[in-house]
Amino acid sequence: MPLLPRMVPVLVLWLAVCLAETWAVDRGNFKTCDQSAFCKRQRALKPGESPYRALLETMELTNTRLTLQLINDNNKVRLLLELYRLQGNITRVKINELKPLKPRYEVPDVLIREPPTEPLSLLSQDENGVVLSLGSESQRVIISARPFRLDIMEGSDVLMSLNSRGLLTFEHLRMQEEKVEDGMWEETFKSHSDSKPNGPSAISLDFSLPGVEHVYGIPEHADTLRLKTTENGDPYRLYNLDVFQYELYNPMALYGAVPVMLAHNTQRTTGIFWLNAAETWVDISSNTGSSETPQTDVRWISESGIIDVFLMLGPTPKDVFSQYASLTGTQSFPPLASLGYHQCRWNYNDQEDVQSVDAGFDEHDIPYDFIWLDIEHTDGKRYFTWDPHKFATPKEMLQGLMDKKRKLVAIVDPHIKVDSNYKIHNEIRSKGFYIKNKDGGDYEGWCWPGSASYPDFFRADMRAWWASMFAYDQYEGSMENMYTWNDMNEPSVFNGPEVTMHKDTVHGAWEHRDVHNLYGFYVQMATAEGLIQRSGGIERPFVLTRAFFAGSQRYGAVWTGDNAAEWDHLKISIPMCLSLGLVGISFCGADVGGFFKSPSTELLVRWYQTGAYQPFFRAHAHLDTPRREPWLFGPENTALIREAVRQRYTLLPYWYQQFYHAHRTGEPIMRPLWVEYPQDPATFAVDDEFLIALCIQIPVFQRGGSIIPRKVRVRRSSTCMEHDPYTLYVALNLQGELYIDDGHTFNYEKKEFIHRRLSFAKNILSSVNLAPDAQFTTRSWIERVVILGASKPSKVTLQTAGECFTFLTCEVVIRVCILYADKLHTLRSFIAIRFKNFMVKTLHTRTVGENCQ
Repeated sequence: MPLLPRMVPVLVLWLAVCLAETWAVDRGNFKTCDQSAFCKRQRALKPGESPYRALLETMELTNTRLTLQLINDNNKVRLLLELYRLQGNITRVKINELKPLKPRYEVPDVLIREPPTEPLSLLSQDENGVVLSLGSESQRVIISARPFRLDIMEGSDVLMSLNSRGLLTFEHLRMQEEKVEDGMWEETFKSHSDSKPNGPSAISLDFSLPGVEHVYGIPEHADTLRLKTTENGDPYRLYNLDVFQYELYNPMALYGAVPVMLAHNTQRTTGIFWLNAAETWVDISSNTGSSETPQTDVRWISESGIIDVFLMLGPTPKDVFSQYASLTGTQSFPPLASLGYHQCRWNYNDQEDVQSVDAGFDEHDIPYDFIWLDIEHTDGKRYFTWDPHKFATPKEMLQGLMDKKRKLVAIVDPHIKVDSNYKIHNEIRSKGFYIKNKDGGDYEGWCWPGSASYPDFFRADMRAWWASMFAYDQYEGSMENMYTWNDMNEPSVFNGPEVTMHKDTVHGAWEHRDVHNLYGFYVQMATAEGLIQRSGGIERPFVLTRAFFAGSQRYGAVWTGDNAAEWDHLKISIPMCLSLGLVGISFCGADVGGFFKSPSTELLVRWYQTGAYQPFFRAHAHLDTPRREPWLFGPENTALIREAVRQRYTLLPYWYQQFYHAHRTGEPIMRPLWVEYPQDPATFAVDDEFLIALCIQIPVFQRGGSIIPRKVRVRRSSTCMEHDPYTLYVALNLQGELYIDDGHTFNYEKKEFIHRRLSFAKNILSSVNLAPDAQFTTRSWIERVVILGASKPSKVTLQTAGECFTFLTCEVVIRVCILYADKLHTLRSFIAIRFKNFMVKTLHTRTVGENCQ
């Protein structure tokens, strides 16, 4: 018996390895809708029988808000409807109990602020309903009284209808009754019991989208980009879960949940943001194939909380992106190095192994920026620690990487080993920061360390304490070139229901069922804040998370979880990341090569070639797979992988520029074709091709009418390339941009950057300063301009301040007009022009009369 505690981690690891060897998810571990009492109960309701009507005599209209009571004629329970017109063509609808027995959960912290409102005005009212203006008479809201229905109109067109099918449901809080349906006050799944002390509290609302055949979003699912109808199967499920090697092409829940859906047709794009953090199911039906006008109907069903929904009315895709960003924020602007290549596996064995892998990249001339350490680097799965034998001198290891201008990521998971000799555990327990079970004690479950408890990240004071643990004097062995990976933060509980936490655990006044999908959001938030604080607020963080929610884009990157080394998993990585980009999370990637199983050489090479054109580019592999560093598959394949990685590095200026744009606008970086071709129905269901902003597809093409900056001198890491020159690739005849800052601090917020628009028209390449009030000095310059798709002229003219200089070139030669140059300098064998603090040099030219050989 005394040996058992020491054996626990070994047993857990053995169990994980044994499970991995099955190489497939056990679907029996996860609920279907029929096994989820509230989903089954709500789905059994039939359309067209709504008991709700609007009590028009209760309507109150102020300059910014309409309130109106609804009554359920079956049970006489009253609800309160609130309607707001928000800035940016958004309508917000909230429905709550008028007088609940206790407060119902309303999601905090996801919205970046209380959304600013715009005036509502009453257009007409009678006994059947009211009509409100949404800014102009062409766009209005019609509220019908019996049964309650809400229609948003533009002219004679219905853009969206709420409760048109009569599926609004609001299970009111109540005292326990003697006769109740099964699953209302207690529910059992496999060996787990859910006590449900507050009884049934589910909510549901249907939305009709006339003229719409294509809807997208609601990640995370391993499915096609275009969402399918669910009439003959389960709805799409949003419930963050640790799904061991997920299956493809089904609506099962995965690691993250973003309750945002986009609808698109040739005339308009709209969006629905269902702000609810409880388990949610989304049903989709369509009349596609009938002779009727196309229509898609969507029904949202959540276990608890309130109805709080934002209707984003477009009309264009970019308008919807902007509208959603105004609510939940934009993609964080990552440090430039994080856009390079990342090398990871579970696990690099020790410091010598890290050093050997690092040297291998130099030996084989493959650049990389980050090497990663999984859970085995810790002292017995105690996070914020190092294995005293295998990683005895972590600062020495980190310094070795820093000397090469490279970095490291170490994993920090939110399950904390229950161990009285472990500082982190002792402090969390002494402060009362653990999640509580229904009886008030600290909740314990099983995860990698064995018995573990889980910090309550819903507490602001807990998050502040967690952030403080990343300080250099707290996280021993850490340095400024070390960043963080949050895994298992669904949260994953090996012995819990559906491999997660019991719903009747307690976070202060709230049950876990109310907040589940927010847990990973808060873990990443606290970790990112810790990395910012440790630098005194100077350095941008990099944090990867597996679990996420709406708004997670503000805190870092995500990946698609435990995929497999199969061709279909490579293929599905594209629609999975495209879906995330549509709902604000642009920094997405998939484990290159597949986490489980061993890829064929051809699959591995193809995955590198694909991953190099996805925003987050990381190779990762399971503990039980053979090593697969890029040089282990023969010289020919090493060369192919090297070329894919080097292509990534030449395009880092372009990637960085796109992340800056996403950070400013909320527009996705990796885009479905329909976003750029919104009136072409042939693009609406395409999910095996994509655009990186405006310019690239797979296979890689540069879109005509674009200018892409590159750095063609590829070195061992992105930091080594910081001061290297730029090459502009001009695909006639449009424009591009060039954005430069220091690549790692928040100084860009102080206007320390260069941002120029590059245009090519009528054989003139010109540059315009997009930020005249910004200042930044760089040692980089424009080294050459490559023109694609032009016939070869006989000369090139460089013009500045009214002076022209003509050169003969062996490459493509054009007339070049550089604007806003202050002074002309002749330096050695090339011409240099100063844009205030930015130098542009034209290399690879020959003066008239020189030999072009």
